Parts: sequence; structure tokens; C-alpha cells
Amino acid sequence: MGFAPRPVVQFSSASRILIIGQAPGSKVHASGIGWDDASGDRLRDWTGLTREQMYDPALVALVPMGFCYPGKASGGDKPPRPECAPLWHSRVLSTLPEDRLTLLVGAYAQAANLPETRNWTMAKRVEHWREFGDTIPLPHPAWRSTLFMREHPWFEADLLPELRRRIADRLR
Repeated sequence: MGFAPRPVVQFSSASRILIIGQAPGSKVHASGIGWDDASGDRLRDWTGLTREQMYDPALVALVPMGFCYPGKASGGDKPPRPECAPLWHSRVLSTLPEDRLTLLVGAYAQAANLPETRNWTMAKRVEHWREFGDTIPLPHPAWRSTLFMREHPWFEADLLPELRRRIADRLR
């Protein structure tokens, strides 16, 4: 069964926090609100953002690699459609402030936006988060991230407190 296009994206020329994720899931496709699911709950916990802050385009831009739900595949959702980011990202990102904090959530966003790390694993990119300045790679906050956090205790001990601090700085 196919899905009618329903782009889910949020941004304004004032958004100083940019979250680039994979693509909307089925729940987000249904609601039309980015990160409006359990993964979004975990992402808000990681970032310290409230629902109100997350969904205020003057504060936060939500720009997935694929703007529309790609459908189901075995083991999860299909990858983001490949034509979406090349067609729209430069147009959207050019409207955002240059002094923004960018969160790259998941392997697709990281590979596209950190091309020098294309051959790295997602875990290696996240482990080297300090090397990317105002760009912070994060694992996808799906239920599977519990295993990632268990295997990488530095994520909660080191990265998340710094992430929350940087977000708080951008909200001032």
C-alpha cells in the first residue's frame, strides 16, 4: 500500500537549533507533526527541549532527510527517499541562521552531512561528536537506542549534558 505525500518539516529564519532526522514514521505521517512519537519523546528528553520549544519554529527547525513517510520495510521503515534532501535541504538551510546548532539524528543524516565520515559507523560518529563543532551526531532515539546507551555509557555521562547546555545557550 502506498502513502500519499504528506511533507513534515518545520523551520523559520530564526531557528537556531536544527534537527535533521531520517524521515517521518507512520505516527508522524498520521499526525503531521515531526517527532510526534516515542522517538520524539526520547529526543526531547535527550535535548531538554519541552514540547512547546520543540514545536516552535522560531526556536527549532525539524528538517528530515526525507520529508514524507517512505513506508514499511522488513525490520522497520524504508530509507528516506533519495531525491528529497538534494532537492530541498540547501533551500531550507539557506534560510536558517548561520550560528545554529545542528543535530544529526541517525546514520542517514550523518552520512549526508558529514561526508568525510561516510565510511564510519554511526557509533563512531557519535563517539567523535566533539570533533564536529556546532554539529552533533546522535543515534536515532528509537527503542533500539537503549542498547546503544548501555554499550556506550559516555553518551549519557558526557554527550547529553553538553548537548543540553548547548541547546540552552541557543534558547537564550
